[in-house]
Amino acid sequence: MGLNFEFATSTRIIFENGSFKKVPVFIAEMGTKVFIVTGKNTILAGQLSEWLTEINIQYEIFNIQTEPTTTDIEQGTDLARKTRCNIVVGIGGGSVIDSAKAIAALVPNSGELTDYLEVIGKGRKLEKAPLPCIAIPTTAGTGAEVTKNSVIKSTEHNVKVSLRSDLMYPNLAVIDPVLTLTMPPALTATTGVDALTHLLETFVSKQSNPFIDMVCIEGMKRISTSLELAFTDGNNPEARENMAMASMLGGMALANVKLGAVHGFAGPLGGIFPIPHGAVCACLLPAVMEVNIAALKSKNHENKLLKFDEVARILTGNSSAIAKDGAIWVKELVKKLQIPSLSDFHLTPASFPELIEKAKNASSMKGNPVELDDEQLYEILDRSL
Repeated sequence: MGLNFEFATSTRIIFENGSFKKVPVFIAEMGTKVFIVTGKNTILAGQLSEWLTEINIQYEIFNIQTEPTTTDIEQGTDLARKTRCNIVVGIGGGSVIDSAKAIAALVPNSGELTDYLEVIGKGRKLEKAPLPCIAIPTTAGTGAEVTKNSVIKSTEHNVKVSLRSDLMYPNLAVIDPVLTLTMPPALTATTGVDALTHLLETFVSKQSNPFIDMVCIEGMKRISTSLELAFTDGNNPEARENMAMASMLGGMALANVKLGAVHGFAGPLGGIFPIPHGAVCACLLPAVMEVNIAALKSKNHENKLLKFDEVARILTGNSSAIAKDGAIWVKELVKKLQIPSLSDFHLTPASFPELIEKAKNASSMKGNPVELDDEQLYEILDRSL
């Protein structure tokens, strides 16, 4: 009948404006000493620490300055163990929440980080349940608060890889759209296109199913009306709420269905070049859509093309739109959001062969709606410069 699917997400989700204020109560129910993972902006972590002091709960604060490296995660894990923390809270963007999930997972488990990493490690399964983990996103893009993996950069191998386990979903995701009001326009743009990419790639994925389709359609609708508005008017509460919702839905989708060529390239690109993940997605998404549409047409995959037609209708709001219109809409959106091109980050064709080889081995590439050869992968990079 075609209605077979599985779905998993965080144990509990609270989506509410102002819900950050409730976090101390949730912490008190789950642990006695808190390991707070935060980013460059420590204001919210400072506020939380004040609230915890008032209720006599001890805490340790650990800062993640950039996208987490293997060294960052190892240092955080060592500190959490030494200070005997028994609950982890991540307050920040996707990098912070990914770090919190990874540290929570590793503290109770023996061995090295590399034992558990995909691609460059042994891919060993976690034997013990992670420490309780609360995820509090302050950006709207990654959906990391409802996913089961952490993306970690190996500077040694020049690649981003995942620590992944069904045990790694946060115990509680507290999504307070008010926390995203302070996001600057550039960050709003790149994280927003990241969310769009999650939703779009899982919708057209080889592994898509009716339940995920429902999730993706809702998320794409919200982004189509709210991302540009959130970029131009960051204080618009409705736009921020819609983007927080879309980000969460994108995370739910990618946790259950593989993505595609955009994310197949994103890991290698982010490992070699200092490019924010959302910017990579924005640069690649129009070209990936164009090449996938052309490849599906050449192979007469009409059923899969219908998905791209539906994407176009959702994004443009035009009931007569067809697949190519969706790609045009995304390309125009990226221009409006003033996101730099890959060449602005010093990518040149000299790196294409290495990126193509690494992308072909990426887990995400297995979800792409059609198999792409080296020439088509080269074309994607060339169009994205």
